[in-house]
Amino acid sequence: MTANDAALSDDAAALNAASTDERVKALLTGCRRIAVVGASPKAHRPSNGVLRFLVRHGYDVVAVNPGHAGGTVADVPCHAKLADVPGPVHMVDIFRRSDRAGAVIDEAITLKEEKGIVGIWTQLGVVDDAAAARAAAAGLVVVQNRCPAIELPRLGLG
Repeated sequence: MTANDAALSDDAAALNAASTDERVKALLTGCRRIAVVGASPKAHRPSNGVLRFLVRHGYDVVAVNPGHAGGTVADVPCHAKLADVPGPVHMVDIFRRSDRAGAVIDEAITLKEEKGIVGIWTQLGVVDDAAAARAAAAGLVVVQNRCPAIELPRLGLG
C-alpha cells in the first residue's frame, strides 16, 4: 500500500461524506492499480473502451471476467475473480448490472486488507446503495454511477 493508498483508506469516511468531485479526485489521483470487473474483449463494449482509456492514462489495469480468465482483454491480463489477481488492487471498477454489483463489492470488502483495496467505483447506470453502504462502513471510498473516462478529463486530471 502506498502513502496515497493509506491516506485514502484513513480518510474514507470523510471522503464518502464529501462532495462527489472530491471523492472522485481523491480516488483517481490516489489509486494506480485498477481491476475492471466485467471487462469485455469486444472493442465496441464500454468496459473495453474504459479499460483502454485507463491504460492510456497511466493506470496499471487488470481485467476480471470469468469467461475470459487466463487470456487478455485489450492486451491486459484477465482473471476469473478479484481473489485471483496477483498483487495489489487499489480500486475496483465495476461493469456489472446493478443487481450483480453487490456480490463484487462484497468480494472487494473481503479482500480489502489482502489486496490493499481502497476504493469501489461503479460505472454509469450501476447503483447498489446497500452494497455501497457496506463498502463505506468497511472503510472503502465509494463512487457510484460515474465513469472515469468522463471524470478524468472533466476534472482536468487527464
